[in-house]
Amino acid sequence: MDFHHISCMPDEVLAFLQGKEKGIYVDATLGGCGHSRRILTEVPESHLIGIDQDPYAIAHAKEALAPYGNRVTLVHGNFSGIGSILNDLGISAVDGILADLGLSLYQLEASGRGFSFKGDEPLDMRMDPASPRSAADIVNQEKEQTLKTLFRDLGEERFAGPIARRIVHAREENPIEKTGQLAEIVRMCIPAKHRAKQKIHPATRVFMALRIAVNEELEKLDFFLKEAPLRLLPGGKMVVLSFHSLEDRRVKQAFRKLAFPCTCPPDFPLCNCGGRADFRLLTSKAVKPGEKEILANPMARSTRLRALQRLP
Repeated sequence: MDFHHISCMPDEVLAFLQGKEKGIYVDATLGGCGHSRRILTEVPESHLIGIDQDPYAIAHAKEALAPYGNRVTLVHGNFSGIGSILNDLGISAVDGILADLGLSLYQLEASGRGFSFKGDEPLDMRMDPASPRSAADIVNQEKEQTLKTLFRDLGEERFAGPIARRIVHAREENPIEKTGQLAEIVRMCIPAKHRAKQKIHPATRVFMALRIAVNEELEKLDFFLKEAPLRLLPGGKMVVLSFHSLEDRRVKQAFRKLAFPCTCPPDFPLCNCGGRADFRLLTSKAVKPGEKEILANPMARSTRLRALQRLP
């Protein structure tokens, strides 16, 4: 299976996660297995639990991680269910958890599921093909106001209103079923002077918004951020790689709440709320990739890494 992908910030991920010569680690978003390989190689007595909602990623992992034998356990599922997944495996807590929230190159370039507007693929965008609702369902069924809100809130698209209006008019004549159709509709809604200034394709934000909505990415991220830290052993570490502000803001806020649980007013001389920190931030601010990595892998440019540790 051709599942090409270059993992972002692998050195930094290992630097934050690594702390023992053995232990149990969870790669909650396997993707192309680049991070998993590094963990298994550089923590030689580790056991890795790999989770991914894309069945093709699991199939790839069975081949790619086969040399590590019984040190690997693969699970087809969403990272939001990390608690129940670990329960089913009879594991209460682990030494490290990683979540890379980005798309793999395979999903973008070879999955045929419409994650990219560069080709003309079915307007699908489901990371798990068994999920009930596709991007085409949303585009062709939702009301204009719902589409406007989706593009504005999840894509931070400035021209959400005109785009939603044109989509509704276009689908009255023919269903919008291909990525090329949608990309052209969006392009026509962006004034030429704004298109000339943009460094990204005009449809980028709309496609991102649809992908987030189809896969319920933010809701599932919130579930994961609540459950995963509680599954760390004392001294265990958690690393999350995010790729846009909506994700990174959630990770930042969740980690800060765990590290600074006190809810007393800032001017109180002593804490009266009883908020006791069981975690500490390993990153005071998001860590970004270096220029050398960005030159070698342009997809890494927007990566933001945040890390947390459960106190011993």
